[in-house]
Amino acid sequence: MPYTVDFKNVSTVGLESSPVVEALAGLRANEARYFKNKYDHDFTVTPAGQAPETLDWIHGILSRERNIAIAARPLEVSSFEVDGMRMAYVFYESGLAINVMYGIAEGAKRAVGFKLSEGMDVPEELASSFKFARQKSKLAGTIRGSYFVIKGQH
Repeated sequence: MPYTVDFKNVSTVGLESSPVVEALAGLRANEARYFKNKYDHDFTVTPAGQAPETLDWIHGILSRERNIAIAARPLEVSSFEVDGMRMAYVFYESGLAINVMYGIAEGAKRAVGFKLSEGMDVPEELASSFKFARQKSKLAGTIRGSYFVIKGQH
């Protein structure tokens, strides 16, 4: 069942099994606020098991581009197009959020972003390859983030 994320009244719906549930809910709300303010897009998530194609696309990019396999259990995904970009998200039980920004036009920007919820450790599969910068969020506390540029076609 799809759920439209409300960034004014942050809810933990769908994320209850996470040990950092409040911070992960804030991180999800932070993403929802960004897309609403910048693109007037309502950020909707679906349980990961109900959208395997989105999860497979993200995991395929991670595997082929950087040989990364995320160990944490995926809870929710989101996939949509906005302003010439295909966007996809996966929110993991550990507190990790991964997003793919894939410009549809040839030569457009394409990248994978990682965001860590406040209170979680850097996942072992990312620790040796990425440095994480900190940013403050009213909704999510301190978010640590990193990214890489996608080189191939997906």
